[in-house]
This record gives sequence, structure tokens and C-alpha cells, in this order.
Amino acid sequence: MTGQPDAQVSLSAVEVQRIKADFEILEHQVNGTDVVYLDSGATSQKPRYVYEAEQHFYENANAAVHRGAHTLAVEATEIYEEARETVAKFVGARTNELVWTSNATEALNLISYSISNASLGRGGEAAERFRIGPGDEILTTEIEHHANLIPWQELAFRTGATLRYVPVGEDGALRYDLLDELVTEKTKLVAFTHVSNVLGTITDTQRFVDAARKVGALTVLDGCQSVPHLPVDVKALDVDFMAFSGHKMLGPTGIGALYGREELLNAMPPFLTGGSMITVVDMEHAEFLPAPQRFEAGTQRIAQTHGLATAVSYLQEIGMDRIAQWEEHLGAMLYEGLSQIEGVRVFGPSDARRIGTVPFEVIGVHPHDVGQYLDSRGIAVRVGHHCAQPLHRALGVTATTRASTYLYNTEDDIKALLEALGSVREYFGV
Repeated sequence: MTGQPDAQVSLSAVEVQRIKADFEILEHQVNGTDVVYLDSGATSQKPRYVYEAEQHFYENANAAVHRGAHTLAVEATEIYEEARETVAKFVGARTNELVWTSNATEALNLISYSISNASLGRGGEAAERFRIGPGDEILTTEIEHHANLIPWQELAFRTGATLRYVPVGEDGALRYDLLDELVTEKTKLVAFTHVSNVLGTITDTQRFVDAARKVGALTVLDGCQSVPHLPVDVKALDVDFMAFSGHKMLGPTGIGALYGREELLNAMPPFLTGGSMITVVDMEHAEFLPAPQRFEAGTQRIAQTHGLATAVSYLQEIGMDRIAQWEEHLGAMLYEGLSQIEGVRVFGPSDARRIGTVPFEVIGVHPHDVGQYLDSRGIAVRVGHHCAQPLHRALGVTATTRASTYLYNTEDDIKALLEALGSVREYFGV
């Protein structure tokens, strides 16, 4: 990791300032100063084009999709499906391999409940690969967000399977050396994150995929912290499923997506049932549409898909390689700067490749007090366990303060945080 970005690839300071101008909320004043937003790991800010796109839909094409023969319905359906194509291409998927969901949590639960439905005998022979029961095992890791842990805990409870996990070492690095021991012929599903939402570290996904392939286990990737920040190609990653959220990648809230291999999606029993996902219904049974529509029951989030596609186009115009380089630079600047402040402990392996996310603690000061102190200086960070209690427990703390960057952050934002932290212990008298 280097302290300077590659001038051939990365964004320039001038470009970042121009990007920042597209985000009107970053002009918001907190105690007389422009907000320094370092909480993009929780949710990103939105360029004005995103909410303008949603407004344009409501003003010009608002109608239900896949249902009407009138002009507005046709236009709404075109917008909806064009958004799917845009977002699918962004992650290297085919259009019919992308299912709209309300968020990544729903996407992961969709897989979990589809598997338990298959385990009850739903889906016929085609769903055999999704059947899990007593004696089978599900593997995840100790660094997961609760959204990629609890659905598998619940799946194990519903099916009688056993949940196992890859632990971390003292510095929070995953114990890849234990994979061969943990992945066995009993393993039916391996769920892991692409980027830790706490540590910002990038997972060696190939090691998980290779281990799973040897025993025929399904692979589920949490892409919430990678899709917004890194170039992602699901075919190159070779995972079976990937979940991600729109609101973390400049898009609206209330919209997420699930990528799944076409043959797997079409073999899975649906999670939610009702209108818009059927071909034939009588009083005894129903037949379902192929994917992705079989997983999109009811009225969908049409305006939000349009907003997300607009966000994706914005990111593509800038270039994901360039965004990744800039954030890696900011992450290195952040990690190194925090490490030099007396009384600040930084978490995560120092030699890992990471996005611009770094957790830390100010020794003797509770993270919530640190967060409020920083807020008084106009700096927004996340405090708490970040929906990752097991990881914090493994690190020996109950909570941390987390700074997380995005393409609209500048070096001055990092300097403002470091300067403020230099006086926080004195302020609290420790």
C-alpha cells in the first residue's frame, strides 16, 4: 500500500472537488462549517442526478410494470428493465441473473428461505442442490455483518444443519489456513464478505471459492462494501450468488439486488409469493415465472431502480478503477495518520489491501463520546459495533469509531479528522 495514488489511474484533487459539487448535502453546515462526511460505509450520499431521475419517473412515467397495455405502463416497464440491464452489466451479470430486492439483507434472506423451502420438498428434483438438513454444514466467517450471519444461523435452526465459521487472528485477519479443515464433504454453503464493513479489508475470495468448489458447496458473497468501491465482475469472482445495496453506492434507499447464476435461480423455490411472479394459478396450486420475475412478487420499487441505474451510470462515467485507486490512497492516509496519534488504537492488519474504511478507538474515551466530539467539529463518523458484534468481540472491544470514505472525500477531509482526534483525549481529560 502506498501513500500516493497512481497519477495515471487515480482521480485528481481537482476532479474530486468537481465530483463533490454534485452532492448538495455536502454543503450542509454543522456548527458553522461544511460537513465532513466520513460515514459512507453506513450509507453514501447521492448526487443530484439520482433524485432528479426518481422525480422524472414520477412526473413522466409513473405506472405499474409488466401489467398494462397503455403507454405509461409500457414506458415504466422499459425504465424498470433498462435499469436491470444497466446494473447487471455493472457487476458482470446477465440481465436475467439480477433480482431486485429492497436491500442486501432481503437478498441474503431470499437465499436462506429459498433453501429452507427446498429443504421442505418444494421445487422438485431441480431444487435438490438446495436441500440442507441434519449432518450438513454451513460455513461463514467471524468478520461478517449480521446480515450475512443471522440468515445462516436461522437456516441452520430451521433445517438442523450445523453452522461453522472461519475465525480471525488477533489483528482481525481471517485465518485462511483453516479453510481446508473447515470446508468438508458436509459443507453445503459458504457465505463470506468481499470487503469487511468494519475493517475495510478485502477478502481473498478465490480461496473461499476454490475450497467450496472442491466439495460442491454453494457460494454466497456479500458485496455491499465492494460493489460501491471496487471494479466487480461476478463471472471473474466465480461466485454463485452476490448481494448488494443501492444506498451504499450513490443510489436511493429501499433498493438492492441479488445476483445469482441463471440455472440456480431457476431451480430455487421462491421466497415471497403473490402477484407478478406466476404463470398459472388455480385453487390448488400455482406455477411460477422464470427468474428474475419469480422472485419479484407484488408492486416493485420502480423509481428506485431508475435512481440506482442513474447512480451506476455516474460511477461508470468516472471509472471504478479510478475510484478504487483514490479510496485506497485515502485509506492508507487514514490508517497511517491514525496510527501516529498518541492514544489512538487502529484495528485491522496493517499490510492488508483495503478500501477507505478504518476503525479505531481513542483509549480512555467511549466511541460515542468520540463521535459526538467529532460531530461538534462538523465531522460525521460511525460509532458502535457496526452490525458486527462477533468481530468486535474477537478484537477485544465492544465498540469502535469507524471512518469510511468515498469518491467525494478529499485529503482535507482526512486531515480534518486527524487534527480533531489530536485533541480529543485532552478535551475529555484522559
